[in-house]
Amino acid sequence: MDNSCYEYIAVYVDNLLALGSMKDPQTFLTTLEAKHKFKLKGSGPINFHLGCDFERDKDGTLCMVPKQYIERMVSQYERLFNEKPKVNVTSPLEKGNDHPELDETDFLDAKGVQQYQSLIVSLQWAFTLGQIDVTTAVMTMSGFRAQPQAGHLERAKRIVGYLALFKYNQARIRFCTHESDFSDLHVPT
Repeated sequence: MDNSCYEYIAVYVDNLLALGSMKDPQTFLTTLEAKHKFKLKGSGPINFHLGCDFERDKDGTLCMVPKQYIERMVSQYERLFNEKPKVNVTSPLEKGNDHPELDETDFLDAKGVQQYQSLIVSLQWAFTLGQIDVTTAVMTMSGFRAQPQAGHLERAKRIVGYLALFKYNQARIRFCTHESDFSDLHVPT
């Protein structure tokens, strides 16, 4: 058994992401095409997958960077609402005593429901791509998809505004593949 390399294949519907330290990745790709009849495109070092950019940071660590996805989500928002999202927010939902389950605003019409559901789906994919800071807010608001009210739509719009804010859309997830060195960590006795 040769333990000098590893291979992982991530599958999402008809998208494949093959990772590994294989010595000859082209043989792997050729096998997928010839033997298994896969039609591959975009093979090579990863730079974009499932709506998310991938890049290497200054020390060479692979990073998942959903900035481009957020920019497209903001463009979609602008088409839906004919306005830019408000970016004067510092949290995905109001801090303190905000209770969307007690909202007493009017229920949305069919167009408003479609807009709301579209925002929620976009926001769910944003946290799937690593914007974990909005997970609780998005999951809370997704509970109102069947019959959202005007106040729920405003909250969803706020979450988009939060993500559109420059300092929040710079988030990235780093994939470190080496074992961390904690030798210089002082442990109190």
